[in-house]
Formats: sequence, structure tokens, C-alpha cells
Amino acid sequence: MKTCLHFVVGALVGLIGVAQARSLGAIHDSGVLGLCVHPNSLPFANKAGDPPGFQIELGGALARELGVSLRLDWIITQYQMRSAGCDILLDVIADREAQGETRLRISKPYYRTGVALAVPSSSTLASFQGLNEHTKVGVQVGSVAAMIIGQRHVPTSTFGFESDSLDALSNHEIDAAAVTPTVASYFNLTHPDKALRILDRDESVADLNWNVAVGMVRPDDALREAIDGALERLRNDGTIDRIYGRYGVVLQAPR
Repeated sequence: MKTCLHFVVGALVGLIGVAQARSLGAIHDSGVLGLCVHPNSLPFANKAGDPPGFQIELGGALARELGVSLRLDWIITQYQMRSAGCDILLDVIADREAQGETRLRISKPYYRTGVALAVPSSSTLASFQGLNEHTKVGVQVGSVAAMIIGQRHVPTSTFGFESDSLDALSNHEIDAAAVTPTVASYFNLTHPDKALRILDRDESVADLNWNVAVGMVRPDDALREAIDGALERLRNDGTIDRIYGRYGVVLQAPR
């Protein structure tokens, strides 16, 4: 099963049976759309609010499209979701197998991402194929990338968070970091003096590439259709690209 490098997907396991279904009518009646986010996970979300994170900005845009306000449900671990009662989560892997345990209903995808290699600007590495027994790669503990790279007999160094591996890379402790382009791009935005080169993702390795969607906690069909419609409008008018662009992220179209 695919695992996302960002905390959200891993934290979703155990969501089964947590919340009651929320219909579009119920959301309109309450006047709020609930979004579950981590309080300290820029560029995704930030409780301090400066900047708020692209999940909060996109959540607000979706709520406006539905004609309601956005409620933020701050969670850190999967166990807190039992009482959060949120309606949606963002940046969720758009794959039934990946979401098999969460039972989230998935919107139409709104961008494509996966695992890329970040390397120093001076590195000669050009792709995953260039990794060998002499290149130490930072990986997130328990990730699919860690497994796949390890199977290729490439030495790895494990980190709890992608940002930690990028810090290690910028300090020349490792030769490359296997991270999402999203987090690497935000690192470059916030560390212009230590900017890294982000190599193209290797689409030939299916488990290292995925589409991204809105995850909905037991919605009715009307809510799912409303979210799909809102996403399409926000993609077509450039809103989603602008939101992510403020965090240094250039989105790729889903496949």
C-alpha cells in the first residue's frame, strides 16, 4: 500500500467509524465545512497563521464555493480524529488501495506528485538510476521510498520528517533526499541561500507517484459532487495553482 510522506495520510489510518456521515445539506444547515489539519506542518498548515499553509487556503476556497465558512479541526495524531468530526482532508493520495483502511471517499484529483530526489546544486546526480552504493539518501522512516531505495542496496539515513532530511542535505550530511517536490520546493522558497536542485520524478516506479485529491469522511453523493465541481472551478480559474504557488510549489496536472 502506498504511504504519503506527509503526516496526514499516515494519520488517517484508524478513521473507520469515527465520524457520522455529513451530507451537503447538513453542511449548508450548519454553515461550516470542517477541515482536519495539523497545527505545525508548513507548507501544509500552520495554526500560527503566518503563513496559514496551502491546505487552509484551499480549504477556505472550497468552503466559499460551497457557500459556507471553514472550520479548522486541529489534529496531531490519528486518535484525535475520533472527536474532530471534520468533513474533509486535503492532499490525500487518490488511490483506493492507499485509502482502503481509511474508507475515505476521494474527489477527482487536482494535482500529481510523488517522491523526487533533492540534491545539492553541485551534485552530478540526474535521476534515481544514478543512485549507487556510494550515495547516501535521506528517507522518511517507514516510507515506500525507504523500502524501494533500500532494495536497490543504496545506503540510506532515516528521518522522522522530510524537512529534517532536507536540513541534513543542506548541511552535506547526505548526498540526496527522497522527498515530495512540494516540501522540497517550500524549502527552497524559505532557504534561498541553500536552494537545492529537485530532480524529475521517476514515473516508471508506480509506487513513487500518485495523484492527489480531497478525502471526504463519509459524504453523501451530493457533497462529493459539490466538492468535485468546486475543485474543477478552482483549477480552471487558476486559484489552486496560485495558492500552491505562494508556497513555491508548481503543480503538475493529474494523470
